[in-house]
Amino acid sequence: MTDPSTPYRVCVVCAGNICRSPIAEFVLRRRLEEAGLGDLVTVDSAGTGGWHAGQQADPRALTTLLDHGYDGSSHRARQFLRDWFAEVDLVLALDRENFADLSALAPDDDARAKVQLLRSYDAEAVAGDDTDVPDPYYGDDASFEQVLLMIERAADGFVAAVREEIELDVPGGEPSRQ
Repeated sequence: MTDPSTPYRVCVVCAGNICRSPIAEFVLRRRLEEAGLGDLVTVDSAGTGGWHAGQQADPRALTTLLDHGYDGSSHRARQFLRDWFAEVDLVLALDRENFADLSALAPDDDARAKVQLLRSYDAEAVAGDDTDVPDPYYGDDASFEQVLLMIERAADGFVAAVREEIELDVPGGEPSRQ
């Protein structure tokens, strides 16, 4: 986190931007807001492919989000483009395949360094070498529930990592970026 005058920009990326990444987008946003960091970090999402561009999230993703108190109805799928690396500070891939695709798309080493796996923020997932969030598209409703739980665990670690980089201004109680 470098410039305190602009929000830190995060983009969560899966394959089609209709299942995993929209779930992650809304979970991360909520968790950051609840932690008082919503003004310092912005979160959006995209897919490595553009075949769903303009579509809402998968109905099962929307239902899963709604069942857990998140409103994903505003989501519209879009494709992550090479020039976006200049506009974002961090790109969170949902699995190793998306990580590889994004790394290959990156124009240089600085852009490649922005790509991380979302579940790298879940110590249990890292310890078990299980850092992929599986694609629930061909699964059932339970697959979407499992994905949400994985993302929520990673979100807790992500917010903790962001919080570590933020210095709280104790007198005013307002967070400020270091």
